[in-house]
Amino acid sequence: MTAVLKVGQRTITAEEIIPLLARYQLLPQLVRELLVDEAIASVECSPEELDAACEQIFLRHQLELPEARQNWLKSQGQTLELFRANTLRSFKLEKFKQTTWGPKLESYFLTRKGQLDRVIYSLIRTQDPGIAQELYFRIQEGEQSLAELAAEYSQGPEAQTGGLIGPVELTVPAPPLARMLSVSKPGQLWPPTRLGEWFVIVRLEKFLPVQLDDGVRQRLLNELFNGWLQEQLAQLGAPDSPDSTPTASQ
Repeated sequence: MTAVLKVGQRTITAEEIIPLLARYQLLPQLVRELLVDEAIASVECSPEELDAACEQIFLRHQLELPEARQNWLKSQGQTLELFRANTLRSFKLEKFKQTTWGPKLESYFLTRKGQLDRVIYSLIRTQDPGIAQELYFRIQEGEQSLAELAAEYSQGPEAQTGGLIGPVELTVPAPPLARMLSVSKPGQLWPPTRLGEWFVIVRLEKFLPVQLDDGVRQRLLNELFNGWLQEQLAQLGAPDSPDSTPTASQ
């Protein structure tokens, strides 16, 4: 048996690697990364592109001097050669995402926009329908502000913020509440509505429509890539791993 690794007093043989990966639930991640390697094998990266990508990472970490870069690489447990190899893989992976799904991104964005839009809203929740109705009338008549009443009566964590919640994406609130907010106009106050065990008073404060900026583009590219990767794993009959994103970036 061929020894391939020594950990403490234990020597790991080649025959033990796969069973150990399976036991510690690392095999799915290995399969995932191998699929990525296969997908990006034909993606080209010029020496100039690799140099620029490495330089960008160094500058991101404010590493301008060679000595500082060497110390940082050492702290990361990397040699310069390994760093460049990892950067090359990250660059090729991002290029693969852009080439494969970049042209589809705008249409995908339109299908996801309703979930990515954000809202700021105020909420009072109570389990007593009578109190909910009384508080609603007080707000409606201008006797007291929603913030004052939320701080005194609301039975959730929003009491600490005067009922104010957000900004959050519309996927965060419970679906019935999200539907109410999605059809609201800023300033619209909803009368007490039963949501599960609660009676809630809701007011939309601000609607923040999502824009297809660089951050959103990257998020959607990652979603499309991860969806594709899950399909590839399913075809192989491989189990999912907890982390769905290959660990290739610096």
